[in-house]
Amino acid sequence: MTLKRRALNLPNKLTLIRIFLVPFLMVFLLISNSRPFHYTAALIFIAAVITDWLDGHIARSTSQVTTLGQLLDPIADKLLIAAALISLVQVGRVPAWMVVLIVGRDIVVTGLRGIAASQGLIIQASDLGKYKMVFETSAVVFLILNWPSSSQWPSLTPGIFLLWVAMGLAIVSGVDYFIRFWARIDLGR
Repeated sequence: MTLKRRALNLPNKLTLIRIFLVPFLMVFLLISNSRPFHYTAALIFIAAVITDWLDGHIARSTSQVTTLGQLLDPIADKLLIAAALISLVQVGRVPAWMVVLIVGRDIVVTGLRGIAASQGLIIQASDLGKYKMVFETSAVVFLILNWPSSSQWPSLTPGIFLLWVAMGLAIVSGVDYFIRFWARIDLGR
């Protein structure tokens, strides 16, 4: 019983809230193309991103890092971004191929992390991966709000521009992660 209480500390509860917000985000993105729904979806997404920052900050600053948190946090992050981007494809604001590259990279990196963890190795996220997340979340907010493009580049909205940067960082950080994984893993195990 004590282990359960410690595992469901405040940072882990915040992570679970982030997971719980995902279906609501999708509903408000997909149900209507009206501004109030866009604003609500953006607020839900921003609230979820804030829980991501808060859970990590609280866990590290109060020494409440748990195995459950280390498992759930990246899953919640990937679920939030994937659900938002896939919903944005559905409403026609993002090209599907960009989402496939970003989500595919996340799935591959998660798989590599699982293999490394099975050998007792932790390969930390690089700064590139952290920058990717900042650009992804910024892009999603702009894309949800359907921020208009400039008259010079009508097909390049701020959200699409930020998503191009995030996609580039996703590819580069994915390659970097694979190289660091390959250098440390024992394929014979």
